[in-house]
Amino acid sequence: MELRQLRYFISVCETGSLLRASARLHIAQPALGQQISALENELGVKLFERSNRGMIQTEAGRTFLEHARVVLADAERAKQAVRFSSTTPSGEVAIGLPTSIALSTTLPILSACRQQFPNVRLKIVEAYSGFIQEWLHSGRLDIALLFGAEPEPGLNKRALLDDSLVFVSSTQQPLADNLSLADISSLPLVLPGQEHGLRRIIDDACATQKLTLDVVAEIESLGSVKRATQAGLGSTILPQVCILEEVANGTLHSAHIDGGNLSRRVVCATSLTRPGSTAIAAVEALILDVISQMVSSGIWPARWIGEAL
Repeated sequence: MELRQLRYFISVCETGSLLRASARLHIAQPALGQQISALENELGVKLFERSNRGMIQTEAGRTFLEHARVVLADAERAKQAVRFSSTTPSGEVAIGLPTSIALSTTLPILSACRQQFPNVRLKIVEAYSGFIQEWLHSGRLDIALLFGAEPEPGLNKRALLDDSLVFVSSTQQPLADNLSLADISSLPLVLPGQEHGLRRIIDDACATQKLTLDVVAEIESLGSVKRATQAGLGSTILPQVCILEEVANGTLHSAHIDGGNLSRRVVCATSLTRPGSTAIAAVEALILDVISQMVSSGIWPARWIGEAL
């Protein structure tokens, strides 16, 4: 199996057609078809269903695609690591950020990286923390910000901060600046679904106090949760950093939650099993520095517990 065959395979997957893939790769269509067939023969499985509609991946093809992308990414990292091992950091670094963190950190991280490491190309992926964790394990990501510092095989986690959750309501229906979970349990709420990490923190705190929340809607989109709250359709519970702009411009009201111990621990995670690089190490240190400065300046209202920088 050759790296070029993996590139050919990925291109056919992305274009859905031998004709379009051959045009993209600048090789003859028959030659491309022979390479795909040779790859299938070596693997002993069909990677595509061929029809007049094009090339459709089989289940085996979809599985192989994930691995092919990781192999090519590792090959590129190896090339960059050797080429620039004694010079300035260079190459691509893939970072995974949960949506509630990406809103406030993407631009500071990108700006600092462009200034300090102009030869590093960032790939920033925003998704749910569960997907990010899975992609970090599989090698699609180099660095990830996750929640929870519990040890996990294959990952190195560096605790950064404890992020407090606050009660959020419409400014049309402002409530007190301090509320208990018992107070909140009687109010209509708009929250993420029960599989969401933020929701699990809230539900666990309520279970400790034997409280049941009045959840009138479950919405997975953070932006939609905030818009529903602004419209007065319900209140919510969010990390304070997520609603700083709305509180400042007067479109949302936030209140401290007394006695609920509602917080989440943010960690920076990297893989222990996949090869690193000078660029990955440099970007990881940069992320820690950027977030530490955000906390110390009050841009991210949280308690810093990481290493002194």
